[in-house]
Amino acid sequence: MELRHLQHFVAVAEDQHFTRAAERLLVSQSGLSASIRALERELQTPLFVRTTRRVTLTPAGRALLGEAERILAQVRSAHEAVAAVQGVLRGMLALGSEQCIAGVHVAGLLAAFRRQHPDVEICLRQAGSGALAEEVAAGRLDLAFAVRGTREESDQLRAVPLTSEPMTVLCHPSHPLAAAGAAVTPEDLGGEVFVDFHPDWGPRRTTDAVFAGAGVRRTVALEVNDVHSLLDLVDENLGVAVVPQHFRHKRPSLTALPVKGTGETVYETVALLPPPQATSPAARALMALLDG
Repeated sequence: MELRHLQHFVAVAEDQHFTRAAERLLVSQSGLSASIRALERELQTPLFVRTTRRVTLTPAGRALLGEAERILAQVRSAHEAVAAVQGVLRGMLALGSEQCIAGVHVAGLLAAFRRQHPDVEICLRQAGSGALAEEVAAGRLDLAFAVRGTREESDQLRAVPLTSEPMTVLCHPSHPLAAAGAAVTPEDLGGEVFVDFHPDWGPRRTTDAVFAGAGVRRTVALEVNDVHSLLDLVDENLGVAVVPQHFRHKRPSLTALPVKGTGETVYETVALLPPPQATSPAARALMALLDG
């Protein structure tokens, strides 16, 4: 099995199309098809279901994809490790992050990294914590800044704590909760209309855990994927939001109320990384900047 066969396989799996994958790889479509056939012959099983419009992975192909991505990531890390020993950090830093993550100024951190390591290409992906954890475990990301959940620790993934903070209720100043001006419990919020993020985003996962722990059902009527839309909806008095405490500084016109009765549930941000032996030199260099 050759590395190029795995590279070709991953490209076709990502694009779900032979022509687009061939264009991206700068190879002929016939050469790409031959490479995939050679891999299928060696593994003695089809890896793709081919139709006239697209290709999809077979069960064997899905099993191979994660391993292929990890192998290619390890090869890239090996090249970067050798370059680092020679005194120059090269290659790529693939970083993932949730939006408005606490404890990390992502833009400033990346700017400092670029000043120190100008030969490293920086790629940034923003997504929810669950998706980021999968990307790091699969080797598609070197590391990610995310919110701790329940499944971040595994043989392919470790979580380094960064910071934590309590959750806060944001509401319009004319809302009855604002008039009361007191700390609220999940039970106090049971009948409210909620504005919240997609279920994969860290603040939503933390809030869901708070209400589940209290045995209180809630319905998210207004679901968004960015902080400013959430704040706009609360600012129009269309609902309330339970968010990390630092969000309150983004819209001072809203009323912020502490949440009590949440037990041990807090919003905790972490750096998600592969095991130490699989962590790339670029990821180590970024973490060193963060620690410094």
